[in-house]
Amino acid sequence: MIFDAATALIWILYLALFPMAFYWFRRAWRIFVNKDYSEVAVKKGLSPANPEKWATVTGVVNMLAGGAATWIIVGVALYIATGILIGPFNSFDGWNAYAGSTIWLKLIIDFIIKRQAHPIVFGKKNKETAQTCF
Repeated sequence: MIFDAATALIWILYLALFPMAFYWFRRAWRIFVNKDYSEVAVKKGLSPANPEKWATVTGVVNMLAGGAATWIIVGVALYIATGILIGPFNSFDGWNAYAGSTIWLKLIIDFIIKRQAHPIVFGKKNKETAQTCF
């Protein structure tokens, strides 16, 4: 293995999956077990009017993303150590595609949830909605 910029980026992506998976599982744990909805659909530091409504969706997205990241971590390590395949991890292209797709889909789905939880209010705003929007 030749150590160059591409190899460094591969290792950075692989090692970055560890804290991402931990963070995503921790968020799901806080939502489902601790019933802490402070991180659900937060936009500009404000929680939505009804965070319980969006908690299940956010928790499931975090569980799926954390599970996918863990699957990639275990699959790459298992293939390198023993040659056992539990997914498309025999080449860089396979696990890199799954890791990148997991990260981007998690960001996009979280963005969609935030936009749905904080709808845009058109028309004249009264004092109450003007204070909660900004």
